[in-house]
Amino acid sequence: MKSQYKRSATLLATLALASAHVAPALAACAADSGNTRAALVELYTSEGCSSCPPADKALMQLGGKSAASSPSSAASSTRIVPLALHVDYWDSIGWKDPFAQPAFSQRQDWEVHANRHRTSFTPHFFVNGREVQDWRGDLDENLHADKGSAPARLQVRAEPQSGNALHVTVDASVAAGREPARAPLQLFIAVTESKLSSQVKAGENSGAKLDHDFVVRNWIGPIDVQGTGGSVDRVVNVPQLARGQVSVVAFLQDPKTAEVLQAVDTGVCKPS
Repeated sequence: MKSQYKRSATLLATLALASAHVAPALAACAADSGNTRAALVELYTSEGCSSCPPADKALMQLGGKSAASSPSSAASSTRIVPLALHVDYWDSIGWKDPFAQPAFSQRQDWEVHANRHRTSFTPHFFVNGREVQDWRGDLDENLHADKGSAPARLQVRAEPQSGNALHVTVDASVAAGREPARAPLQLFIAVTESKLSSQVKAGENSGAKLDHDFVVRNWIGPIDVQGTGGSVDRVVNVPQLARGQVSVVAFLQDPKTAEVLQAVDTGVCKPS
């Protein structure tokens, strides 16, 4: 009897330990941008770059301040929608970044050229499509450059699906007079993850443990938005996610000028 009891106790302990490492299920979440303009902050970064960790930390702090803002203070403070896009062009010299995607390097090049510049580098900030070359000196000024009413409104909803996926619906409406006459506006959807960390194995930060928030893991777009708006439905597969904290971001951008008309962030999709 004693040996049977010991085997049962061991099995229960093993099951308890296994369940402690199961990632929490994705949960439904939603957000409405309202009519006040948000600041979409894009940071192009890499784990191999020695000057990137301070910029990563600055983005984490900006996102934390925005999340802590109460609805009553939204009119007087700028709502910040942060994205950390890890580029892959340092991978070619052996500085492999586990969060890097080629699409982010391509997007950075496009935004650089849209701002009439030529050089992509890390760390590299953009606010509502505007390049910030000196982020230590100019980032704050750019954050508050677009205060006031937004030329567009976004509503986003995300519902969990089987297989660790999210069904994302975005409703976009554009103010009369702001719809483009020629090329349609473009909608982008990103699934981000926070509270991540990794041990860097190569590059200028080799041996360091780095923490990350707002890391873009899934990227959808551009999706054309005609006229004064429309709705978009997508199922986003997020395998191996939910280890940290998952959020859904949507933003609307003018492809001719790179101007971001509006952005919205659901905040963490917390299990109910």
